[in-house]
Amino acid sequence: MHKLDDPIISLNGLGPKAQEKLNAIGIYNLEHLLFHLPNRYQNKTHFTTLDQAQVGNEIVVELTIDRIEEVSTKQRQLLCYLSDDNNRTLILRFFHFNQYQKQQLTRGELIQCFGELKIGRDGLEIHHPEYRLVSKGQPTLIEKTLSPIYPLTAGIHQPQMKKWVNFALETLDKSTVFDNFENLAKNSMPTLKQALNTLHHPQIDDNTDQIANFRHISQQRLIIEELCAQKLSLLKLKNERKSKNSNVFKISEIFSSQLLKNLGFELTNAQQRSIDDINTDLSLNHPMLRLLQGDVGSGKTIVAVFACLQAVENGFQSAIMAPTEILANQHFYGFSDYLKPLGIQIAFLTGSQTTAERNQQLALIGSGEAQVVIGTHALFQEAVTFKKLGFIVIDEQHKFGVHQRLSLTQKAKNTPHQLVMTATPIPRSLTMSAYADLDCSIIDELPPGRSPIQTVALASSKKEKVLDKIKQVCEQNNQVYWVCTLIEESEVLRAQSAIDTHLYLKENLTDLTIVLIHGRMNKQEKNSIMARFSRGDIDVLVATTVIEVGVNVPNASLMVIENSERLGLAQLHQLRGRVGRGSDASICILMYQPPLSGNAIERLDILRQTNDGFKIANKDLELRGPGEILGTQQTGIANMKIANIVRDSYLLKQVGYYAAEFMQFDEDKQQALITRWITDDKTQYANT
Repeated sequence: MHKLDDPIISLNGLGPKAQEKLNAIGIYNLEHLLFHLPNRYQNKTHFTTLDQAQVGNEIVVELTIDRIEEVSTKQRQLLCYLSDDNNRTLILRFFHFNQYQKQQLTRGELIQCFGELKIGRDGLEIHHPEYRLVSKGQPTLIEKTLSPIYPLTAGIHQPQMKKWVNFALETLDKSTVFDNFENLAKNSMPTLKQALNTLHHPQIDDNTDQIANFRHISQQRLIIEELCAQKLSLLKLKNERKSKNSNVFKISEIFSSQLLKNLGFELTNAQQRSIDDINTDLSLNHPMLRLLQGDVGSGKTIVAVFACLQAVENGFQSAIMAPTEILANQHFYGFSDYLKPLGIQIAFLTGSQTTAERNQQLALIGSGEAQVVIGTHALFQEAVTFKKLGFIVIDEQHKFGVHQRLSLTQKAKNTPHQLVMTATPIPRSLTMSAYADLDCSIIDELPPGRSPIQTVALASSKKEKVLDKIKQVCEQNNQVYWVCTLIEESEVLRAQSAIDTHLYLKENLTDLTIVLIHGRMNKQEKNSIMARFSRGDIDVLVATTVIEVGVNVPNASLMVIENSERLGLAQLHQLRGRVGRGSDASICILMYQPPLSGNAIERLDILRQTNDGFKIANKDLELRGPGEILGTQQTGIANMKIANIVRDSYLLKQVGYYAAEFMQFDEDKQQALITRWITDDKTQYANT
């Protein structure tokens, strides 16, 4: 007798090649086949008479074969002429056929066929129908329930998939399965067996409109369970991490008070609230893992600085890791401004340093003399040894993989406290689902004195107007970003290259200092250019999207983005956030190549309507889905079997209730639930 955890290779007629193809879409055992749901259904539950048939509908008919005709057109065709008892006629048209098939379709035979009814030159037709010659003893086409049509992968055919899924359903009916919802209070949902049988073989009176819109109670039952499994797996990781010991920081106000006096500005309520959250975590004996969300320019860096002060006062080193050298440089200068007056030593480590520079910084880190260490991916390389690492800040966390974060945490004797920051606001539905293992703080207000950025969309043919605006901005001693999506010209993408744009602007703005920066330059060149721009020595910086993350030049008040229709909402919002950091009014001009697609129009419209990163993030999630937004942090949410975090967000309240109930189950039952829905291994997250 088969069991649901039997590998699919155990099925008759399923060989190694089919196994490999099914494994590629997440089907490894019989239970996984159960969750490979149909994407539509066919109704073969009754016959339709030709006088009641409607063109465009799929129908089952039972008729008599009158004659067969093979016609030679551009493509050889086989025509099978049918009629009913009232001499109403139907033609079956086959564009692909063989001689055996032709011989089987003989005059006088009773035939059942199913397909979409069309209207042809000679009347009603069905092209390439599914058919049975019932007068020759073939089984009827009529079925008791709606017939499932499954999503397929290359090399797997519909009859095969139906056969395998039906075998899995038979095995389910004979098996005793743990049903998470049984015996729970307030539960009115169908059992697991009922839900799966309904969705694979709905009855004729089941609400197929609800099924098509993923609102059927059987679907909701499975969606809630899958989202619970995702949440449960992350909560288990969170509990596992909190069972580990970390260094307890005694919260001190000595350095914090001195820094507050020297800041020159007041912290926002959201910044202070985030600092308090972090201090509470640092004072506990288990490792902090907190996500700090804040829109571009909201002031996340100063929150991280205050957290570093607590590490310093407790005798521990802090490491701040940034995804790019430009951003690492900016952090180095920013942290230095805040920390050096307090006598705190900072080390800086990047891949472009000379051997002598690198060795000097490594010595500072290894001896513990450097209390705060700032760098790029170079920080988690083997040669880097910390004396007493106790606190880690990961900036723009979605740019780093889990293994990269893990390799940095392993440089500490005890699991260090971690703060992960992102300037890409994450919709609440994603935070609840993909980041359930992290505690979360949100900076949801901008520092006072910031003027909202005005955003306008402009066709690329009106470039002369932009030149006039650049002259006006630079006459007011402000600076300009001009962002291009490509480095070199591409006829395929029709995108104006940064190199050509640089030449164009130099020819037309001869009185201004215009400099080009792009990703193919070496790191020293890029750092030098950004330093000059920050000092105000450059009027217009022509750039590719290398300036997307974190660069802070308060004097820049105009952002021009060419071919803006080619970029995603989050990236456009990040780029726009490079201006509006000073007190002067700022403008972002989104230049585009018409005609725009509907999706591009939606993206540009939402940017014109709002500067609120969370509203933009919700729209981005709606347009692109979670996979693109989450990056390397979590893949499970993007690869769920049934649930869709955008479509099903209305169920999250129920998910929260049931997940809390499932957390009361014993360990084996919890693991069975997780294994049922999650095929990839998440244990690697537990140590990050």
